[in-house]
Amino acid sequence: MPYLIDGHNLIPKFGLRLDSVDDEMKLVSILQEFARLRRQQVEVYFDGAPVGSAGTQKLGTVRAHFVRLGQTADSAIRARLNNMGKSAKNWVVVSSDHEVQRAARVSQAQFISSEEFVRLTRNTMQATPKTGATDKKLSEKEVDEWLKLFRENKR
Repeated sequence: MPYLIDGHNLIPKFGLRLDSVDDEMKLVSILQEFARLRRQQVEVYFDGAPVGSAGTQKLGTVRAHFVRLGQTADSAIRARLNNMGKSAKNWVVVSSDHEVQRAARVSQAQFISSEEFVRLTRNTMQATPKTGATDKKLSEKEVDEWLKLFRENKR
């Protein structure tokens, strides 16, 4: 199922700091990896975007909505759910904010807390084998065997 995420609600749950200059991009990076591994669509909403920075950006596999200053991510998530109509039931809303959870419930979307999502994300990343992590060095004998094989194929 695709995910609608309350970004600023989730940032501190990953141990990131809301007052960090790049907190939003650090979260987007985590979400990109999650979306890639789970093969799920992810939309994240951040409020407080200064004039000229508001809008929607496709950042790799994640669609990030930067809600302009004076409006809230909560209201943008509610509006997105309302626009979905009956298809909202196919989405999972991620937030520990009770108002956002209530909007999900009213729209018949599923919801999980930010803490649950952090656990899901960490479990997903731990369960995925790291490529290259198990590479081993070849012995001198193995290197010699490969060199011999390549020399023979050249002839």
